[in-house]
Amino acid sequence: MKRDYDIIVAGGGLAGLIVASSAAYYSNQSMKILVIDRNAIPQQGKKTVSGWVCGDAVGKNTVDYMADRIKISWGYPEIEHPVKGVIAYSPDHETGISFDGEGYILNRQLLPQRQLRDATKAGIEIKERVALRSLMVEGNSVIGVEGDDLDDKTAFKKTAQLVVDCTGVTSVLRTNLPIKSFIQRRIDRDDLEATGRYIYNFELAHEDKTYFDSDYCIIHLDQKLAPGGYGWVFPKGENKVNIGLGVQQKAFDTRNRVMGVHPDLKTLIDEYVEVNPVIKSPRLADGAGDEGNAWGTWQVSVRRQNDCLVANGYMLVGDSAWMPKPLDAGGIGPAIIAATIAGKDAVEALQAGDTSEKGLWKYNKHFINDYGYKTAGLEVFRRMLQGLTNEQINYGMKHFLSKMDIDKITKGEHPEFSTVDRLGMIIRGAMNKKLAEDLKYCATINKVLVDHYHNFPETPEEFSEWHKTLTGHLEEAFALYK
Repeated sequence: MKRDYDIIVAGGGLAGLIVASSAAYYSNQSMKILVIDRNAIPQQGKKTVSGWVCGDAVGKNTVDYMADRIKISWGYPEIEHPVKGVIAYSPDHETGISFDGEGYILNRQLLPQRQLRDATKAGIEIKERVALRSLMVEGNSVIGVEGDDLDDKTAFKKTAQLVVDCTGVTSVLRTNLPIKSFIQRRIDRDDLEATGRYIYNFELAHEDKTYFDSDYCIIHLDQKLAPGGYGWVFPKGENKVNIGLGVQQKAFDTRNRVMGVHPDLKTLIDEYVEVNPVIKSPRLADGAGDEGNAWGTWQVSVRRQNDCLVANGYMLVGDSAWMPKPLDAGGIGPAIIAATIAGKDAVEALQAGDTSEKGLWKYNKHFINDYGYKTAGLEVFRRMLQGLTNEQINYGMKHFLSKMDIDKITKGEHPEFSTVDRLGMIIRGAMNKKLAEDLKYCATINKVLVDHYHNFPETPEEFSEWHKTLTGHLEEAFALYK
């Protein structure tokens, strides 16, 4: 049966538009590609009624990754502000660890418009205002999508050789995937962080670079302020900021119970803004590129990517595949990498006439090789960190991080904590000795997991055995950090 399109990309946000542009590039614009989004064109990429809720930060290295491969480059105004790196502060503010590396603070409202212009120039078709409900299948293969046209209230159905799912963390397409597949459909609640942020214009009360630095993204680790997560102060200019929190709901509930309080996430964020001594007279940003986007909440995954990213006629990319980094919930970088790869692998599968699970399988390998190999180890590390007290975080940041560890974290790798062995018996306090043991265990299991991911199976037939071993490693580690 002739299909309507070669590729349908479900979801026209950051990842979806990069997938489509990548496929257009690698096919020399010879393929028929459709991008479908529930929003109208002026609101392209909008996540919720609250707007384009995001921390907005991305490393220059991942933007360069895309530019080098598919010749897409971004500039002002979609890149709103450059930064030199990230500085993470301990709860007592006595230890600040600088992770140098150029990056950008994006304007997520303006970026999709730039992406749309690039996509339409490449011959990509855009269909706005369609709410996708389900996948169309034939036998054990995905052959299209169906949903509702929100403008004329009619049923919407389109077929394709391949559907790429970029519809987000709660994707109904993935959750209700009706064919046999290794793809995991649902995410555990504890693997989600509740996040919220403001975009403010403000007056500078006085200078304190532990609370705001126009050259650096600031992260505050504090279990009372952001239980199971962290607070962030990301500069969007000299007097403009993206400020917010991410929390694990279970840790948030425990914190509230212990403290005898019952704030919601917005109240917690308001308190975080209020205690920042630098930010004076904050006003919701309402200029071009900010209107209707100055406040919002969202959920972000903080686990390894889905253990399998493909099925017959179907691929997962970005938040739909749970790709944000487990340690900091940063999702833009891995989405750029995955989308760039997915477009190329999709084209090669179509050119080979094989969009089966087996024909698409190499996408798993390519994403793991370029990014995904490190995420399981970081997931274990994240679980360990979520159980620490502020006192342990203060001590650990002060004594256990070497320059090599900092370099590794800067590159998104797992630290080795070699200083723990050198400190040995001089570590003070039973809780800190337990922390030292946990850090060494995390470094050890990380090496095991990285090696295991580098041995990801070449074919689907070998996956079950590989996955059984992965599950064993993770269950052992997770049992320590419930």
